[in-house]
Amino acid sequence: MLSIVEIDRGTPAAISAQQITLEIDGRSISVPEGTSVLRAASQAGISIPKLCATDMLDAFGSCRLCLVEIAGRKGYPASCTTPVAEGMQVSTQTPRLAEIRRGVMELYISDHPLDCLTCPANGHCELQDMAGVVGLREVRYGYDGENHVHARIAAREDHPVPNPRYAPKDESNPYFTFDPSKCIVCSRCVRACEEVQGTFALTIQGRGFESKVAASQDNRFLDSECVSCGACVQACPTATLSEKSLIDRGQAEHSVTTTCAYCGVGCSFRAEMKGEEIVRMVPNKDGHANHGHSCVKGRFAIGYATHPDRINTPMIRQKISDPWRIVSWEVAIAHVASEFKRLQAAYGKFSVGGITSSRCTNEETYLVQKLVRAGFGNNNVDTCARVCHSPTGYGLKATLGESAGTQDFDSIEHADVVLVIGANPTDAHPVFGSQMKRRLRAGARLIVIDPRRIDLVRTPHIKADYHLKLKPGTNVALLNTLAHVIVSEGLVDEAFVAARCERPAFEKWRAFVAQDRYSPEAMEAETGVPAALVRGAARLYASGGNAAIYYGLGVTEHSQGSTAVMGIANLAMATGNIGRQGVGVNPLRGQNNVQGSCDMGSFPHEFPGYRHVGDAAVRASFEADWGVPLHDEPGLRIPNMFEAAIDGSFKGLYIEGEDIAQSDPNTQHVTAALQAMECVVVQDLFLNETAKFAHVFLPGCSFLEKDGTFTNAERRISRVRKVMEPKGGYADWEVTQLLANAMGYPMDYRHPAQIMDEIARLTPTFHGVSFDKIERLGSIQWPCNEQHPEGTPVMHVDEFVRGKGRFMLTEYVPTSEKVNARHPLILTTGRILSQYNVGAQTRRTANVMWHDEDRLEIHPHDAQERGIRDDDWVGIESRAGQTVLRARVSERMQPGVVYTTFHFPGSGANVITTENSDWATNCPEYKVTAVQVTRVSQPSEWQRRYQAFSTEQQALLDAAETR
Repeated sequence: MLSIVEIDRGTPAAISAQQITLEIDGRSISVPEGTSVLRAASQAGISIPKLCATDMLDAFGSCRLCLVEIAGRKGYPASCTTPVAEGMQVSTQTPRLAEIRRGVMELYISDHPLDCLTCPANGHCELQDMAGVVGLREVRYGYDGENHVHARIAAREDHPVPNPRYAPKDESNPYFTFDPSKCIVCSRCVRACEEVQGTFALTIQGRGFESKVAASQDNRFLDSECVSCGACVQACPTATLSEKSLIDRGQAEHSVTTTCAYCGVGCSFRAEMKGEEIVRMVPNKDGHANHGHSCVKGRFAIGYATHPDRINTPMIRQKISDPWRIVSWEVAIAHVASEFKRLQAAYGKFSVGGITSSRCTNEETYLVQKLVRAGFGNNNVDTCARVCHSPTGYGLKATLGESAGTQDFDSIEHADVVLVIGANPTDAHPVFGSQMKRRLRAGARLIVIDPRRIDLVRTPHIKADYHLKLKPGTNVALLNTLAHVIVSEGLVDEAFVAARCERPAFEKWRAFVAQDRYSPEAMEAETGVPAALVRGAARLYASGGNAAIYYGLGVTEHSQGSTAVMGIANLAMATGNIGRQGVGVNPLRGQNNVQGSCDMGSFPHEFPGYRHVGDAAVRASFEADWGVPLHDEPGLRIPNMFEAAIDGSFKGLYIEGEDIAQSDPNTQHVTAALQAMECVVVQDLFLNETAKFAHVFLPGCSFLEKDGTFTNAERRISRVRKVMEPKGGYADWEVTQLLANAMGYPMDYRHPAQIMDEIARLTPTFHGVSFDKIERLGSIQWPCNEQHPEGTPVMHVDEFVRGKGRFMLTEYVPTSEKVNARHPLILTTGRILSQYNVGAQTRRTANVMWHDEDRLEIHPHDAQERGIRDDDWVGIESRAGQTVLRARVSERMQPGVVYTTFHFPGSGANVITTENSDWATNCPEYKVTAVQVTRVSQPSEWQRRYQAFSTEQQALLDAAETR
């Protein structure tokens, strides 16, 4: 169900549990107190005409179509802004109301072009619909029949100002057009930008006939603060704001509900289709993760699915210097199986392995790890979560007992204090970021811990109470200082700790963080954060009411990533902020199925459900079901695979949907490892950076071409539904199945639903999950089993999964990556709104209009010292390598820290990141790299080699032939 906030946006007062009985058109109706008359009528199946009202927005009462008559009251109140009252008698259809509504609609139409037959909104235009509902048949003024509408209606002889709504169309945005002539100034777009998205990019300028919608300071949409989320397009009741795809392709003939394949929010969309052609993606109002909202990527950036760069035929070659040969599926699969068997015969069964993808479905990921364990006979399987959120699994498992976040997204509606550490929700998780901003505008307090000034620190109607601008690499030190204040100032929730946590572990932790060396004053020089700010933030978090922590890769991608996650859990337990709405420990997962790929057993030491391969009872259950003996020792992690490849003992790798050559640290080391292997198999949409080093390329599928499920950052399992046939002939799970059969391990699934049934059979937290149940409920949050048959929105309610919560000692160990005279700056990395991960998808869409290259952000002081100005080419040198980017001088940065994104392979961001990693999980320390930055006039040596190699590989692809 939608939250109460979403299902009754048209109410002026808060909804209460008390029921009110009233009469509408002679029918007795009972609804909760605070419900609007419009909503009450709608729930009773009584339709009242409206234009400015929508269930996504607060009541506004401007269109004057939803007027009603109420017995005993004068006038005709707007039903959208009028709350119900006990005994109220409402009439929605009377002769006088009909007359008023026709008059109002006549005024709207008098100033509107009557081009309905050629209008892109024809068939779903609310203005057109309401004209029919109120019975408008004649327009007596304003329309001249030749020029559609008299522009002079907005002018007087003594003040001949033309109607501003007859300005030219604004076609600047690549995804939608703005046609002022069709605007009825209902303010729905403006309100959607404010209430739903929270950007406040749109306004109403002028008065009367001169009023108009304007973006920012009357800029073009592309040049304004608009983030192209589509909320305004969704809200528009006419064709004023229309998707260009809808204009080009016309109305859809059917739609299919599916789940977005971008970030970890997991938004639900309706893919509107003409046959197998996508007309547009429309956010699903019944989507439990997004409630009808979207971002620029999920709503618009889907062109990659049909991009001409896609490779839809299998290809093989003996060496990476050979041209590709196009072959049949049968030949490609037989070749892979033959090569892997040859390698295992020559080098041993541990010489091959696989990497699963966080962009693929749960079912596909499950099959890859099953293929490795049962078909290859080893546990050499890993996933991209290794390089992002593996510390989350380790840290939360150790403290709380489960490797996942504690809350659902809607929990934030109950938060009084929001602590964001190492995350940038408005860029990396924008739909949840908008929900967070709504709560902050409603009064929740905000603490941001980040070396960079992210948008949340100061954005329209939001200002962080505290921005702790720490030095990169000092997360654990700062978390310990926060804990020190909580302990030393008596802010511990003693009752919660006594009832819910292991006492001996807590006492050790209390004594540990109480040491003077962890006081804010003692740590100020190390963290760079003034002690007074630390004390204020700690007091606010501990005593400000419900307090929720949201963190991201700025926590995990450090040498002490696992330690920091445990430190966060310690804070939540110490203050009792676990186990109810509005609190919790909430990792914001980066990719669409990072949570799912971990759940499905993608780590080399764990079966699905986070159960160790050394557990004999667990292993026996999989052996009985899979019909083969399974190895009892953990396999190789991704970094171990690279080392073993360079050492000569690891020779074959099956990679489904990952681009390790671009995404993993120390690019030159990664590519050396790939070149040392004898059979690299890449299954993907495009010839990505890793595929340039591959011997076999197998066509992959976009999310639009497959059935299955994704699991988002709140543990929500949602359906992915096929809207078109696979371009390459097979869905990804079918390719894995073909390979397993060719390797001699039989698989015979007919549909992903059968794979989920097997997952549920073997995984305790998934025992109650099935496609049928997901269809019935819309989505399910695990654990879903006998104890929680319909899922678990909030975890650890009565007790922790492990029983008692366990406090862990979090000794601060400074990173070995130190600045010095040669490398005096610290580089940290992150994402940007318009691009996604390695950019393979978004770079093939119009999103490049906002971000077409990775840039280096540098503080003005550091730039001035080096003679660097905006747009200068700068060389960045680390201990690992060199690259060249253009500079962006920005006060977002603190002196001594520089920042870049990693969305474009030619940028070489990971050429300069090092192999330093988390002590527990080998998650790379992307966020701390010591560098020097200087002005340059030419590319780096690596970039010259990269360009030459890419050109060569493209030539080998162009030379591909069928044999």
